[in-house]
Amino acid sequence: MAGIAVLAPGVLFLAEPAAAQCSAAQTTLEMRDCAGQEYGAADAELNAVYAQVKSTASAEVMAQVRAAQRAWIPFRDAACAAEAAPYAGGSIQPQIQISCLTRLTRRRSEDLRALLPN
Repeated sequence: MAGIAVLAPGVLFLAEPAAAQCSAAQTTLEMRDCAGQEYGAADAELNAVYAQVKSTASAEVMAQVRAAQRAWIPFRDAACAAEAAPYAGGSIQPQIQISCLTRLTRRRSEDLRALLPN
């Protein structure tokens, strides 16, 4: 089974371990792989929610959503780089950054979900 490469700013994670392996992850590499897998899932969810919003929103609303999304991406990246900065040079630094990316991406999905019709 081929792994999926997940890119975070400055970090590459191979998302190959099965979920069962992730619950028993012990090494830094295993934890990073699992974190990359989680981020990949969060990013896929965000893309799906964005597509739903795009299919239901008016052109005017979608223009604003698109502008907000374009502003949010650099914010997310900068916020997570700042959160991980105190750990620079340490083996936990990539884990902190990818966990932040996952958390903020999930929050953004919820924000976009609020724009969907009930």
